[in-house]
Amino acid sequence: MADQPPPPTVRVQVTENARLLKLKEMFSSKYGHEPAFYVRAPGRVNLIGEHIDYCGYAVLPMAIEQDILAAVKPTNSKLVQLANTNPSYLDFSTSVDDIQIDKTKPFWHNYFLCGLKGIQDNFNLSSPTGMDCLLDGTIPPSSGLSSSSALVCCAGLVTLIANGLTLSKVELAETCARCERYIGTEGGGMDQSISFLAEEGTAKLIEFNPLRATDVKLPTGAVFVIANSCVEMNKAATAHFNIRVVECRLATKIIAKSRGLAWKELMKLGDLQIKLGVSLEDILTIVEELLHPEPYSCAEICEFLGISVEELRTTILSQNTQDVATFKLYQRAKHVYSEAARVLAFKAVCDDPPANAVQLLGDLMNQSHSSCRDMYECSCPDLDQLVDICLKSGAIGSRLTGAGWGGCAVSMVPAEKLNYFLSNVQDSFYKTDDQRLALKEKSIFATIPGSGAVVLLEEDKK
Repeated sequence: MADQPPPPTVRVQVTENARLLKLKEMFSSKYGHEPAFYVRAPGRVNLIGEHIDYCGYAVLPMAIEQDILAAVKPTNSKLVQLANTNPSYLDFSTSVDDIQIDKTKPFWHNYFLCGLKGIQDNFNLSSPTGMDCLLDGTIPPSSGLSSSSALVCCAGLVTLIANGLTLSKVELAETCARCERYIGTEGGGMDQSISFLAEEGTAKLIEFNPLRATDVKLPTGAVFVIANSCVEMNKAATAHFNIRVVECRLATKIIAKSRGLAWKELMKLGDLQIKLGVSLEDILTIVEELLHPEPYSCAEICEFLGISVEELRTTILSQNTQDVATFKLYQRAKHVYSEAARVLAFKAVCDDPPANAVQLLGDLMNQSHSSCRDMYECSCPDLDQLVDICLKSGAIGSRLTGAGWGGCAVSMVPAEKLNYFLSNVQDSFYKTDDQRLALKEKSIFATIPGSGAVVLLEEDKK
């Protein structure tokens, strides 16, 4: 791997950063020695393109200021010792030679172990180094802003540096996307890709197979605001997310067999479109023709594909979708293909903005939320209420962001209306509920595109 470019490195004076200094002091108090280096991995907000990365389609996120920050010291022991500045996250330690990730209990440390094991597996490390590590996070957990993936990315980069290894940013993103599945979530690669490939000042169109990122300049005169519904949803702790992945997989196979393709080899709706050689508009018509809106039972799917229930469970379904009785294939495929088209339309407007660019982008965001709510059914009443309040408060466009079923909405707000928007959303959404009100200070904020993951080192002392 020697010919690969090194991971991004920023040299800073630790004592000039209050947060790093506090983390350094807590680390020294905890472990009895100072950290050797620090790693930062940002969260992200997805502007448009929900639930389509794992189907093979491009998405359009940007990194945010909120992040996971780790202070690290490699050790001569075989222990990985993890601690968190948040006292609600308990300390954890394990041998580097025996990494066990419990899919049934998605505790915070299991996400770190995903990143650690991902690097070990990538390099087939026979004797990885131990380390002491203290983490600090500012991304609201289970909010749809990629706190879990940022932790996986942070851990992957920590393990890489601690073991003196090198990967490119693209390789790091791909490795961390694969290894997050160790915890049972069958996601795509958006979160990990933007965490490593983000650049300050620009959103990114993230494409897959091969992974690549293209700058997307956002329109002037508008501000993106993130608002948390304060409803938490952990992707790894529920089956909602994986059911949608499986439904897209089943839709792929049903359409593929209907069109005489080698359906057993096809897993993604994006690959299906490529095989058929048709446009997004045309494949939406094919969905209308070949899939029915009523839910499909396991028996109907097995009969159509000519397989047994056992084969369905072992070759197509995921571990936590084995007992699902019915699947909505028509609705899920309609969302994926229409959302993929909206992402391309969003980028096209940004690349060559007409006079009404902000309105056009807002319309696409609103259409995206409607599709997420009605066709993909990944919203929730609190999120729908929040989106409605955001639109009534002056947003041109507003939609859920992240997996859904809770978490955050992202809104595009004219810059001159920002103060009114923030005040009205606080009054209409947060101040009407005691739990929301208690979380208000960190629940709504304007954001601009931030930078990707970095390694932070102390400047050489003279």
